[in-house]
Formats: sequence, C-alpha cells, structure tokens
Amino acid sequence: MDNFHLEERIRRRLIFFPLPLQGHITPILHLASILHSKGFSITILHLKLNPPNPAHHPHFTFRLLDDDAFSEEAFNADLVSFLAILNDKCAEPLKQALAELVADAATACLISDAIFHFTTGVCESLRLPRVVLRTGGVCSFLAFAAFPLLLQKGYLPLQDDRLEEAVIELPPLRIKDLPVINTPHQDKLYELVQQMVQQTKASSGLIWNSFQELEETSIEKLHQDFQIPIFPIGPFHKHNVNNINAPPSSSSDHSSISWLDKQTPKSVIYVSFGSIATIDEAEFLEVAWGLANTKHPFLWVVRPGLARGAEWLEILPGGFLDGLNGRGHIVKWAPQVEVLAHPSVGVFWTHCGWNSTLESICEGVPMMCTPCFTDQRVNARYVGHVWKVGEHLEKELSRERIERAVGRLMEGREGEEIRERALFYKEVANVCVRPGGSSYDSLSKLVKYLSFT
Repeated sequence: MDNFHLEERIRRRLIFFPLPLQGHITPILHLASILHSKGFSITILHLKLNPPNPAHHPHFTFRLLDDDAFSEEAFNADLVSFLAILNDKCAEPLKQALAELVADAATACLISDAIFHFTTGVCESLRLPRVVLRTGGVCSFLAFAAFPLLLQKGYLPLQDDRLEEAVIELPPLRIKDLPVINTPHQDKLYELVQQMVQQTKASSGLIWNSFQELEETSIEKLHQDFQIPIFPIGPFHKHNVNNINAPPSSSSDHSSISWLDKQTPKSVIYVSFGSIATIDEAEFLEVAWGLANTKHPFLWVVRPGLARGAEWLEILPGGFLDGLNGRGHIVKWAPQVEVLAHPSVGVFWTHCGWNSTLESICEGVPMMCTPCFTDQRVNARYVGHVWKVGEHLEKELSRERIERAVGRLMEGREGEEIRERALFYKEVANVCVRPGGSSYDSLSKLVKYLSFT
C-alpha cells in the first residue's frame, strides 16, 4: 500500500454503537481496540444505560446520546420489550449524533450491534455504510435466521411434550435447544429476530467474534445464505492489543485471583451465570449445597440479585461458608478471562453466553452448561455434542446431579477425553490469531475493506 493510501486509512473514523448490555458492550469495545491498533480513529456512541468507562479507553472518543425520553422506560421492561423499545426510540437520537459526524469526510461507517436493526434506516438516510457486529456465535444466528421455517414447521412456539424432539433442519439441535426466551411477548420476539436477520442481510458486511475452525460448517452455511462480506476474526480478546481486556466499570474486585493462587492445579470449580440470568431461591440453595458436597474448592460469582428476591447471600444457611473451611470463595464479580487462564481452574460452570463459552474454549477449560435463554441454549448443545468440550447440566438442578457432573468432568474417564478436546481447541484458538491464521487473515481483509468503504 503506498503512503497516500496508508495515510488515508489511518485517519479514517469508525463509529461504534453497542447494545447497552455487558455481554454486548465488552466485545464491541474489544473490536474497537483491535481496529484502533490498525490505525483507525474510534468514536463510541452510547446510552446512559450501562455506559462504558472512558477511563479504560483513553484512545477513544465517547459520545452520549440524548436518551432521557426512554432510558427509564427501557430499564424497567422485560428483555424482549427492552430491545423493542430501544429499536423504536433510538432512531432520532442516533440520527442527530451521526448527522454531525458524517460531515467529516474521514468517517468510514457505523459498526452496529446486529440487534439494533433500526440503524439500517438511519444510515440509509445519511448515506453512511453500516457494518454489523454479531456478538453471539454463528451457530445460534443460523437458528435465529430459521425462525420463519421453525414457525411454519410447528417447532415454534415451544410445546412441553415435544421438547426432546430433534430439529431435523438444524442438527444437532433439539426443540428444547432453540434460542427462545420465556416471555409474554412471543410475537414481539419473533418480529425482533426477523428484523435483526433481514437488516443484517441488508448491511455492508458482517463481523463475528468467532473463528473458522470452531464453526466451519456454520460459517459455510452463512456464506451460502448471506450475500455480503463476512469476517470471522475472533476470538477478539486473543488478539495482541494493549488494554483489550480492561476491567468492566462495575467492579475492581480481584480477591478471586489471590484465593486461586492458594489452590492446587486443575482443582477449582469456577461458577458464573452471567450478568442477566436469575434463579429462584430453591435452585440457589441446590447450587450452594451441590458445590459444597463435591469436596472440590469452588469460586462462585454471585451477582447481587442472582437469586430472585434476595439481595446477595442472606438466603444461605447460617454457618454455610464457615463450614467450608476456606474451600469456597464467593464474590460479586471476578475478572473472568484472568480466572479462566489460572492454572488452578479445572471446570467452568456457566450459563453459556457466547463470551463465556468462547473464553472457556480459549483457555482449554471444560464446561458444565446450564443455559437459561436465547443463544445460550444453542451454545450449550454445541459445547456438549459438536465440540465435545463440556457437559450439558440441564434443569431441574439438584445437589446430587451437580455432584455427579463435577465428578465426571474432574475425575472420570469421560472428563479426561473432554479435557483433551478442550486443550485441542485452546491451541487452535491461539494459532488462528497469529500471522497466517484464519482470523489473522480475516482481520487483514476487514481492515482493507473498511479502509475503502
């Protein structure tokens, strides 16, 4: 590339618009850091809900959208209504902010979360290219894209007496693995998914936090169905970029690492169910006693409000923690990437959000999967039956089932095979972001594409 074109690329500006949920904010900031390292200027447009911390990214420009009219309404809604409200109410504030930014000829495009389907119309009105980031896996996105067929074939809505049936059109999924959510607004969910898929197809390109070797079959299918440029450049957090894993603004508690330092290698069960999922009091207590009964040390992230109706740990029996003699460590937040990379961690019990799934794969840690809703269900099925790097621990949760599952993964022959598979994918994930690797090459193509969009 000659000097003129290099200078042209370096001064080009990318505008990012993340969905205000932690599992979506983190990967979009990782992607922004990667592209900043390639010479792009970065502007982050964001809402008042769950705002990113500019102090962790001093090299970005942050701009708050004027969202006073709907922030409180969205915050108090259920998840499906929350997403519908954002798509309905964000258009005008986003258009106002973009109108000022597109006046700068250096602005290349908007990179938007796929769920923000309304950004298509906004960008078209301003003649601004729109590139989509899908923060989940390709396998789950193909299931979302199949919703019209699933409705036509009668797989949806879910029926309790058919949950174990195979979805012939989407192997290896069963009906119970489809990415739905329990909501009184099923029609609104189907509409939201349909719009997300349609407007992704209408975009100028699609970026994935995944890699070719992990989802090869799904990526091939995606290329067949979506006639747009596709860039699987993940795992984002494995790219060699300074400060890419800056801690979230919610906490800075690193006591978990000093506790892990005192444990023996591969002995610890790490438990975290993400930033949204909740469980009832009875399930919470079964988890607590199940972990205690394994006799393995455990690090458990209990987000305030994880147990419905409880502030934090007050529903634990008196003396529960004292009875563990230091074998259990409970925190409100943990630096997950650092925890999973710690040599003491032997198993990750997870809700199977995509970030958590990918982070566990990257560190070669076997998973116990208890998905709650949407893409988590698909991810868990792939963990257990395609990649074979974990076990699907489905509800109803009981302390006996928890104890048996931990025993299989930590001690049994089946667990040994899973651990070997996990280490295989760890190496593949490391190689793909190095020069000559699939994600490295895909990133080079993305940089070139964005340079001349």
